[in-house]
Amino acid sequence: MSALDKAYDATSPEAAKAKYNAWADSYEAELMAGGYRLPWIAAAAFAAHVPRGTTPILDAGCGGGLQAEPLHLLGYAGMTGLDLSPGMLEVARAKGIYETLVEGALGDDLPFESNHFAATMSVGVITPGHAPPNSFDELVRVTKPGGWLVFALRHDDGQDLAYLDAIARHEAEGSWREVFRSPLFLTIPVGAPEVKNRVHVCEILV
Repeated sequence: MSALDKAYDATSPEAAKAKYNAWADSYEAELMAGGYRLPWIAAAAFAAHVPRGTTPILDAGCGGGLQAEPLHLLGYAGMTGLDLSPGMLEVARAKGIYETLVEGALGDDLPFESNHFAATMSVGVITPGHAPPNSFDELVRVTKPGGWLVFALRHDDGQDLAYLDAIARHEAEGSWREVFRSPLFLTIPVGAPEVKNRVHVCEILV
């Protein structure tokens, strides 16, 4: 079983934390060897919809910061990274692209004031074996009305329909307005061709 399979197989936040701590030093090399392209597609969608100069930005489930690196190079600043794994946060810290790094888990109450961030992104995290569907509730709370939420979501046989129900609920309740949904694409075409994602961009309304 690959490290990716083991990560998706995690059954609790504690198990996921332990697995990502153990994986932190080789995570990027292993995924990129498999053709991992989700961070770059998510960053492109972010840059296409969120004006440069928008700040502060929350990267929720930041890992080592792959999706934040291209945004940093494009001039986005004031980024806060949140992740449940201290090991992954150390990888992110070494890159010098985040203003603040915070240990915490999606699905829990987040340690930020309501309406604090002008834009929030969550890439490769809100998915089975990782963060639960209710993670969206706190991401909406901490993002300002008129701000942006950019997230990636699995759209394949490995998805739990509860995640799709959660985004439909927020749309129906008027929490956000979806302004972009990418075509379906292979997330890790060499290493895990069964995994497919879409990137969603939403304007927060509440």
